[in-house]
Amino acid sequence: MRADQKFALVVYLWGAITGTISGALSVESRAAWIIGALLYVVTDVFVKLILKDDLPEDILGLQGGQLRSAILKKAFWGWFLFWLYFTMLVYTVGIHFTPVPYNDKSLLSHMMNGTNVSA
Repeated sequence: MRADQKFALVVYLWGAITGTISGALSVESRAAWIIGALLYVVTDVFVKLILKDDLPEDILGLQGGQLRSAILKKAFWGWFLFWLYFTMLVYTVGIHFTPVPYNDKSLLSHMMNGTNVSA
């Protein structure tokens, strides 16, 4: 597997972990979304911990603040999409969401009540 593919998988994993944390905490407090989003700041630490010296070529030779900045820029969209998806998924499951039909003639209403849809 290429280094950039490993990098992407690690970023997606970190997005899923932070999204799960953010979603679980946000069931109790709405400010938890912010806490989960702030975990993005440590994405570079997680990536370097897992990949060690197997970073993509375009950021491999960088050091210090440049390396951190390059990792955060390269990881943002992958991390963000996984964080958002898992935050909303875990939050929705955590609050035991059930749909509420606002129209008695809607398909959702008929499906929830077990009645046939009449034309």
